[in-house]
Amino acid sequence: MDYKIRIITYLYYFSLMGLLVLYLFPGSIIGYFLYGDFTRQLDLIPNPLGTSINHALAFFYLSLLGLLTYMGQKSFKQNLIFLIAISLSLELSHLFIPNRSFQYLDVIANLLGTLSAIVIILIYKKFKNGKI
Repeated sequence: MDYKIRIITYLYYFSLMGLLVLYLFPGSIIGYFLYGDFTRQLDLIPNPLGTSINHALAFFYLSLLGLLTYMGQKSFKQNLIFLIAISLSLELSHLFIPNRSFQYLDVIANLLGTLSAIVIILIYKKFKNGKI
């Protein structure tokens, strides 16, 4: 395995574990460390939609790493399905986790981030194979 792919793979799995901890913890860990309040969310880019842009950016980043990790392998399609499923299921888990709130806009942002990364990688694959 090429060392660049190995670094991307480690970064992907580390990011996936970090995202799982942040999503499944009952409250905002980042809010606690930055503001001393489990109920306050970090807003990377202030916007009228709240923190949904953060969701899109996080899932874009995670999906890009995941798809790059498995790009030349048979399990590429399985990873693609996994990324879509996790973007849905993590937000749906907020229905059951105390001190977390489920928001439809966050589900849309999660999917938008994941689907954006998928489109970029698929275009890259076509360009790389000379089909564009």
